[in-house]
Amino acid sequence: MARFTHDGLDLAFFDEGPQDGVPVLLVHGFASNKSVNWIGPGWVETLTNAGYRAVALDNRGHGDSDKPHDAEAYTPQKMACDALALLDHLELEAAHLFGYSMGARICAFAALDHPGRVQRLVFGGLGIGMVEGVGEWDPIADALLAPSLDDVTHERGRMFRAFADQTGSDRLALAACIRSSRTLLTPDDMAKIAAPTLIGVGTRDDIAGAPQPLAAMMADARALDIERRDHMLAVGDPAFKKAVLDLLGEANAP
Repeated sequence: MARFTHDGLDLAFFDEGPQDGVPVLLVHGFASNKSVNWIGPGWVETLTNAGYRAVALDNRGHGDSDKPHDAEAYTPQKMACDALALLDHLELEAAHLFGYSMGARICAFAALDHPGRVQRLVFGGLGIGMVEGVGEWDPIADALLAPSLDDVTHERGRMFRAFADQTGSDRLALAACIRSSRTLLTPDDMAKIAAPTLIGVGTRDDIAGAPQPLAAMMADARALDIERRDHMLAVGDPAFKKAVLDLLGEANAP
């Protein structure tokens, strides 16, 4: 397993596809990991078959990376720096950035603070919630800390607790993460992001918020409704994959 060190943490990653391909840095969502978010739904295969170099890390607190239990370790700014540190480790000046859910927020902070390192952006599973918030998430932390899934009655809490159990996650680390990783961006922040951007959200996603209002705040963004998909299923949708490849392909057009 490939690993690198940043901010005192040991972080796991993969680097697949042609080494001379244009890199796409993949940043997974909350309670997920690099394999569940990107290999299982077919993204690595899709990107590498199209000639791209697919690079992904396990965010701190997730997968095979270190898992601090201090909530202050999980600001999106710190996790954005982890992602860009992986580019440094691989000696890559810039890449396309693709984040899903929490990963979309991380990519937005990376693009805001380090615009020269971002070529194209994809936000999946997070629309206007990037700015307006995505509801009350303290019950998610409570669900993660509950003795068992049977003790959780909150609907969204049950969904994330079941997902965390399925992926064998460190629930203390995830509870710390959910308490400090939800920093909002402002409309002015979004307006400063110049990279061409695709925002894809499932039409049955009750977490993300609509993509169109977020796209309207940005300099060069388009919205995609991923039909009949909820937050968990939108990530692997074929229409989403086609739209992402179309966006990335425009970077190579004459």
